[in-house]
Amino acid sequence: MLNDTTLLLDLDGVSVTQVERLADGTRRIHLVTTDETTRACPACGVFATRVKGSAVTRPRDLPYGESRLEFRWHKRRWWCREPTCPRRSFTEQIPQIPSGARITMRLRSAAGRRIRDAGSTVIQAARDLHLSWPTVMDGFRTQAREVTEAPLPEVEVLGIDETRGGRPRWEQDPTTGKWQLVRDRWHTGFVDALGTGGLLGQVEGRTVADVLAWLATTPLEWRKTIRHVAIDMSTTYRAAVRTGLPHATMVGLRS
Repeated sequence: MLNDTTLLLDLDGVSVTQVERLADGTRRIHLVTTDETTRACPACGVFATRVKGSAVTRPRDLPYGESRLEFRWHKRRWWCREPTCPRRSFTEQIPQIPSGARITMRLRSAAGRRIRDAGSTVIQAARDLHLSWPTVMDGFRTQAREVTEAPLPEVEVLGIDETRGGRPRWEQDPTTGKWQLVRDRWHTGFVDALGTGGLLGQVEGRTVADVLAWLATTPLEWRKTIRHVAIDMSTTYRAAVRTGLPHATMVGLRS
């Protein structure tokens, strides 16, 4: 059931059957499922042929214009016809609106990108999109993994420096009674000092072991591309570079 409103909405797998304007200006969009693959049981993959019932869900989506947008998805419950399947019945779902989801995946992604790319805080993104703090934070973690798990860019000059990350935290060992540092106030940052790679990584602490631990997580071939390392007059970082990047030339910088 393809129409202009459906094309404007741009949600694959569903079609718009009706649009209402409520008294407060909210537009209520009624949706029905059009993707035949939604009849496939999510547990065994067998296509269902018998309808068990119907359900109406209210997934939230990105805002459109100045007034609020409200979904009503009229979908079906199906009986799984595979006798050995542990899933007796299921409701329709599409990639943008998985079963049980209260918001669309694109809304969740947009919330995360506001923090990752636009510099918004979690609280501000939650206010702007009318979402909860945990929901926005979860979206940010997903979007952040696209960056943190991406391959490191080739770097010729690696910059290493310390930064203060707040107050230290100590905890007392209940067995020995000794106090142990569980959160260092100092962090070590690794940056692309010559290119456009920006911040490559950051670890807690500023010891030789901390630097070497981060370098150990990087591919050997990537480390071989580093020709110079820019550091301040720190003897700790100098010792770490000599061990972890013995082929690189160190460039000392005064603070």
